[in-house]
Amino acid sequence: MNKDNDEQTDSANDPIPRDVELEQLLLKESIVSVTGVTNTELQIGIRGDPSMRETTFDRQRYCSPVDNYFDELKPHLEELLLNRSTYRLYIGFNNGEIRTCSIFDPLREEIHSAEKLVEDAYLDRHFPLIGYEEKIELIREVYQLLEKSKVYNRVPAHWKHIMLRRNAEWDPMERTHIESILETLNVLRDIQQYYLRNVTICIMQDIVRMQFNCDGTQIINADNYKQFLQDNLIS
Repeated sequence: MNKDNDEQTDSANDPIPRDVELEQLLLKESIVSVTGVTNTELQIGIRGDPSMRETTFDRQRYCSPVDNYFDELKPHLEELLLNRSTYRLYIGFNNGEIRTCSIFDPLREEIHSAEKLVEDAYLDRHFPLIGYEEKIELIREVYQLLEKSKVYNRVPAHWKHIMLRRNAEWDPMERTHIESILETLNVLRDIQQYYLRNVTICIMQDIVRMQFNCDGTQIINADNYKQFLQDNLIS
């Protein structure tokens, strides 16, 4: 049976009216959709402020608190994603700002300083322990609760189809990807001309978002991260 017939069969058995063309349009229009990176290319590049690009070579890189503490900080950043409540992590190399989102309070963002995050006691106070597999299971439970909500029933049909299918097929970022990404951040930071300014790692969307001193942004699927480094950044 071909794909069109499959879609027709699915629609016939589905109690929610389905608009396949609208679903496909929604998933393709954005850079990162509810299902992840929409582009099939290895990386997605977004140009930033032209004035920033023009003065790239005139701006020197100065050591930030993240640079100064990185060797001590890296194990704690890894701990946040693998063994604590954090599912989204933003690392600001320029200003030492660390932003986290917790599965225990998923609609809020916390902001921490790099100097504090190197302290074991600070980590224990602010970030509850939870195993990686338990965290993934809790994420699934949160979305299951949303699906049962009366308010959720008012979501347009095309959104329901996308999210229900996404939730059923979703897998988190692999643990090894988290480890390899954090392991190479200091290398990206040490690039002489186009060095890393900040990075966001999200285990739910399986993406790495990086901004460089030229104000350009690179969005990369975690599966392609090593290839991206080999092709573009590390000789």
